Amino acid sequence: MQGLRNFSNDDVSLDLMVPPTAPAPAPVSSATTSTSLSFDEEETSESKIERLITEHPVIIFTRSSSCCMCHVMKKLLSTVGVHPTVIEVDEEEIACLAVQTPPVLFIGGACVGGFESLVALHLSGHLVSRLVEVGALWA
Repeated sequence: MQGLRNFSNDDVSLDLMVPPTAPAPAPVSSATTSTSLSFDEEETSESKIERLITEHPVIIFTRSSSCCMCHVMKKLLSTVGVHPTVIEVDEEEIACLAVQTPPVLFIGGACVGGFESLVALHLSGHLVSRLVEVGALWA
């Protein structure tokens, strides 16, 4: 067939050495706030989930970042100009979600649901307006 090429398997080498650390930056003013994906060891799964939902305007919880439905959700959101935060969760954390079958999408702190709900929102024409409403997208 024309247009198909045969490629051999090439060996790829990655250098995983940690670069030398730079001096610590100067402390930032207390007026500056940042969102952290780090978890406090004593924080419960439920409070982690709630905190992440409130800190990120568009967030997807998934079992694995290689999940095909998660990938399609990210692709759909990126076509309208939004790049969601994606968090991998374990079974204990899944039990804390509003929908027990990941991937689960939250927009502006409200549970949208899974892939089908996102597509329905998009096809109804309400996805972009909702993203604008929560500040994840500018009109």
